[in-house]
Amino acid sequence: MTKAEIIGKMAAGAKISKAAAGKALDAFIDGVKASLKKEERVTLVGFGSFSISKRKARKGRNPKTGKEIKIAARKVPKFTPGKAFKDAV
Repeated sequence: MTKAEIIGKMAAGAKISKAAAGKALDAFIDGVKASLKKEERVTLVGFGSFSISKRKARKGRNPKTGKEIKIAARKVPKFTPGKAFKDAV
């Protein structure tokens, strides 16, 4: 499903214009990004939680040359589905 299809379903479900649904979806995405940037957890009861996971630095291999490389530590977004969401799927 694409972003445009999500906006269409939101507009139909809430009986609002696609423009309003698009703005609402963009505001939601921006809010989640801002919270994760501050390393805050975002929880939507019945749907799931967005959080930040920290990966340690590690060694890897360049698949082309086989040479060992260092992979830096980094933070990555993580989604954990809620029970109701898992049961629905």
